[in-house]
Amino acid sequence: MGARLWRWLAPVLVLALGAGAGAAFLVANAIGPAELPVDRTPVPLAQHRPCAAVQLFLDDDETMRRTAQALAGDPQARRVFVQTKAESYARFRELYQDDPELMAQVRPEDIPGSVTVIPMPHTDLQGYAADLRKRHPEADVQVLDGTAFRQQVRPGEPGPVCPRAGEF
Repeated sequence: MGARLWRWLAPVLVLALGAGAGAAFLVANAIGPAELPVDRTPVPLAQHRPCAAVQLFLDDDETMRRTAQALAGDPQARRVFVQTKAESYARFRELYQDDPELMAQVRPEDIPGSVTVIPMPHTDLQGYAADLRKRHPEADVQVLDGTAFRQQVRPGEPGPVCPRAGEF
């Protein structure tokens, strides 16, 4: 009697466990990934490494600060980073320290300050950049898409993919 019961009960248990696992999978997918934190308070770019962002390059620090404050109220922005002209020049010198010819040609006043905006998830970077160009005509607005850039420089080679948060 025990063997007959087990032959009938085993498939029922397997189906029940499978249905439970399937339901758990559906619930997890319905909930989706955790929300990313939103902090639009402008902070120094410093050690942050954005990889999916829109950058606004500006000729002077005062305009950069005003632009950053305006973007702090933008509901499409998730994070806002600033870099003064002096900070940008110091970063330039760090990056190109092995190219003295280039460094001799570039003066501190040649390097703009910047505001870097990491948008909310699922934002079209190109579309957002076009919108920012209209709203901030004083800025040179550029898209920073690290994954696309890597594919242009080293097509087909594996490399880090930009995380959903938009920065490494």
